[in-house]
Amino acid sequence: MQNEITQSIPLLKPDGSLTAAGWARQPFWQYDRTQVKAPWYRKKEWDYYSVLSDDMQTGITFTISDLGYAGLLVVCWLDFKYRRFYQTETLTLLPMGKLGLDQNSESSCVKFSSKDLSVNYQSSRGARTLDFSVPNIKIDNHVGLSGQLVLSENPQYDSLNIATSWHNKPKAFYYNRKINTMLAQGQVSVGGIKYEFTHDNCLAGLDWGRGNWTYKNRWFWASANGHVNGKLLGLNLGYGFSDRSSASENVVFYDGQAHKIEDIKFHFNEDDYLQEWQTSSSDDRLQLKFTPILDRSSNSNMLIIKSNQHQVFGYFNGSVVLDDGQHILIDNVLGFAEDVFNCF
Repeated sequence: MQNEITQSIPLLKPDGSLTAAGWARQPFWQYDRTQVKAPWYRKKEWDYYSVLSDDMQTGITFTISDLGYAGLLVVCWLDFKYRRFYQTETLTLLPMGKLGLDQNSESSCVKFSSKDLSVNYQSSRGARTLDFSVPNIKIDNHVGLSGQLVLSENPQYDSLNIATSWHNKPKAFYYNRKINTMLAQGQVSVGGIKYEFTHDNCLAGLDWGRGNWTYKNRWFWASANGHVNGKLLGLNLGYGFSDRSSASENVVFYDGQAHKIEDIKFHFNEDDYLQEWQTSSSDDRLQLKFTPILDRSSNSNMLIIKSNQHQVFGYFNGSVVLDDGQHILIDNVLGFAEDVFNCF
């Protein structure tokens, strides 16, 4: 079942359960942190940005997350040509909503600074500005990473919005917005070497989430942005996280319009994530081959926080049938697919 929400509603009922589970083309659910019926350590809030350039064979990602008992901030530089990644991360204790992450996905102001990294993130009127500095990171023979990027979104374009709960845990919920095909502009300096990101050579995506999660979860997610037939195309595919009986989060964005796909499945080798992946859908509308080039993997165990992650970057090829029956070929669209197991 695909329950589409088409008007603004509160996210939660007075008892803390979802008002209505489903998906939407716009962020119709209204989130209020004070209405979450959960201990402070179960409230989870995060923004994740990816800015990828096929032309320059580079990319950068940002993670800003509030896990209740810890805040996690990560900046990662990606080198697709030589298949390497370089990242710096820092933890803060007991942020409990104080990082500045917004209650809606339209506006925000996050300012964080430590000896390892600083991030100044502001969002207003469809433009998201990321100022950042990672002074001590080592990237090949260079030291330091800094820059400013402005990500622009078209307010008329659809996004993927989903609100779901867990079986037998009605007050646990996952509220998420995925924005694809944002245009990026700015400059990044890697030890003095300048990279110019422009609307012509890169695209960006946002994963915005708020929730009251269960402790242990494993999910699968893929996202990609590119051009097909001279038009913007975005992919958002995922499963395994929360009860998806009310809606999937599987969408193909074409020229700003969301085309909903039913259940999907990734087929890959868990012993070697760099082997080719296949993606199929239950409605036979989506067939994709994913060719990996870089596995951004990590495995950590910090008492109550445990994580085993494989975020694999590469190229998507295949085809999709749009809602109107149009058949679209997907040719070498840069993105990622991930397999993540988390306890926190």
